[in-house]
Amino acid sequence: MPVNETLSQYSDWSYTTAVAVYVFAMVFFLVEQSFGRKGRQAAARTRSRELVGAGGPSTTVTPSTSEERPTKPRTRAERIGRMGVALTVLGALLHLASLVLRGLATSRAPWGNMYEYIAIICFVTVVTWLVVLRKSPVRHLSAFVLLPVVILMFVGGTWLYTIAAPLQPALQSYWLVIHVSAAAVGSGIFLIPGVASLLYLVKARNEKNPAKFARFGPKLPALDVLDRIAYRTTVFAFPVFTFGVLCGAVWAEAAWGRFWGWDPKETVAFIAWVIYAAYLHSRATAGWRGNRAAVINVIGFAATVFNLFFVNLVTVGLHSYA
Repeated sequence: MPVNETLSQYSDWSYTTAVAVYVFAMVFFLVEQSFGRKGRQAAARTRSRELVGAGGPSTTVTPSTSEERPTKPRTRAERIGRMGVALTVLGALLHLASLVLRGLATSRAPWGNMYEYIAIICFVTVVTWLVVLRKSPVRHLSAFVLLPVVILMFVGGTWLYTIAAPLQPALQSYWLVIHVSAAAVGSGIFLIPGVASLLYLVKARNEKNPAKFARFGPKLPALDVLDRIAYRTTVFAFPVFTFGVLCGAVWAEAAWGRFWGWDPKETVAFIAWVIYAAYLHSRATAGWRGNRAAVINVIGFAATVFNLFFVNLVTVGLHSYA
């Protein structure tokens, strides 16, 4: 089918505007991170709740701060942080519009090349983080999540940008909707535990050497908060990613006559799957927490990024057409 150039142009404009909005939102979050007290207070309250829930000593939180007194006006930094959330929601809506318009312009699923695949991954990451914000008081960490999103979208919209076009023959299958969407959702969610684990290692280093990170470490949430975010998002993303890997094997058998062929993309995806499986298994059986678990999660995140860029752009394999 012919490509609708008008819708394609609107999609590109929505994409560019979404990146700009994310940048503004990131600036707002950085202002709250730098000048607000909400992060330190929220982290302290969350840690108190976690200790009580784990059987620790009961701690009574008295309404002595501005957050515990609804009638007291919010601080300027907190208002700026809430504006950052509003901008993030606006950016996500524009981001979604760019994907929908791209799909309507080409009459296909809007993830048939690297540009579109990165766009859907970043969208999933932003939506996942907005859900996390509903569950945990970690709004002041949003800049750390939006930074890789903005970088990925900038790279995708400049160096990897592809003009809207019909799918290549190799991708014209209903498995594109199933396999690629599951892989994109899993990879997008994995970005959240990757960032949380990196911040965990920074926070842990701060507690060992407070003087070195005196201005930065105390503004991060407690270690157990970061560990909980990393673990819960990984638990959610892992089965989705597993489903995507299995669907890829089924599609490979239908397209190439074998379920597995040690193609670079397949191999690195399997390595990433093993790393995340080891992370979840070590926590469930050996009770690994803290630095060891965070390091494993960061390695898994690095493998995912390596698979996204190096394998697709440098190596030559059966997935090179993407």
